[in-house]
Amino acid sequence: MPEIHSDITVLFMWEVPDRLRDYLREGLQDVHNVRLIFPEPAEESTFIEHAPDADIIVGWRPSEELLDAARQLRLFINPGVGVQHLIEKFRKLNETRKVLLANGHGNTYFTAQHVVAMLLALMNRIIPHHEWMVEGKWRTGDSDARSIPLRNRKIGLLGYGAVNTKVHRMLSGFDVEFAALKRNPERDRGEESCEVELSRMYSPDELDEFLDWTDILVVGVPQTSETIGMIGANELSRLGEDGIIVNVSRGPVVDEKDLYEALKDEKIAGAAIDVWYEYRPEPDETGRKYPYHYPFHELDNVVLSPHRGASPMNDLKRWDEVIENITRMAEGRNNFINIVNLHDEY
Repeated sequence: MPEIHSDITVLFMWEVPDRLRDYLREGLQDVHNVRLIFPEPAEESTFIEHAPDADIIVGWRPSEELLDAARQLRLFINPGVGVQHLIEKFRKLNETRKVLLANGHGNTYFTAQHVVAMLLALMNRIIPHHEWMVEGKWRTGDSDARSIPLRNRKIGLLGYGAVNTKVHRMLSGFDVEFAALKRNPERDRGEESCEVELSRMYSPDELDEFLDWTDILVVGVPQTSETIGMIGANELSRLGEDGIIVNVSRGPVVDEKDLYEALKDEKIAGAAIDVWYEYRPEPDETGRKYPYHYPFHELDNVVLSPHRGASPMNDLKRWDEVIENITRMAEGRNNFINIVNLHDEY
């Protein structure tokens, strides 16, 4: 598609693969007043060179210099769910000019699928039995590692946004009950719907009551100043010794030490964890890197996952909401999807 001068200029601040470029162009082929810029080489100096023309920037970690240069910027699209690293930067930016921040929900189907996969792997003890099979140990059974039935469990969805609404739908075929806790129950929960209704929607001041009800806790809240440390020793104890926790949110939402001790001391039955506490771990004496400060890998009641719930990264449909937001601006609309409330931090 030839680049032409147009009303809306969109700057992509990374090396965008040809396959994705083609998908974006195809998705916007009927929107004639959009110019897409894929800078070459894909480096900071080139981004800054093009920034003054940008109405929309799509990328992950913009520098302050880049944002300062983008004087006509109206919308920054972060293609991933987590925006905690951008909140203060955009609060500061909005002191002098209005720039909207959108986060990405395109990977939330895969994250919800990952919740289900980790939960079932944990409850059916898939990993130890697989490892025994690899070692040539045939017909290990309940005396080695017994499955935990999902039937009649109560699943508590901590956060009821783009991920946990999909978890609700995906798990609804099991004989289970669901409840959710959400900060703003009136806030739009998206397009997801489920034939199995929630038993109840709890508010944040009912956290203890919600956890007392819950057998399996799925943590899907964003990391904010209010949610850091939200789940600690007291909260974990309320799940009981048969309780299970799945965290695909952010590590610091669940206190690391308290989680490790609850698992080690079998105060809860198990955990499936995809998000961690140290993302630049130093290698130990054998070169191994662990993204935590307690030896979770020594426990036999956990499923450990290296923050890969968003996989596959090459799925193109995850970019449909980016195309939609670009289209809406080109049409002169301002009802963008997934706009971050900088006060609420998500």
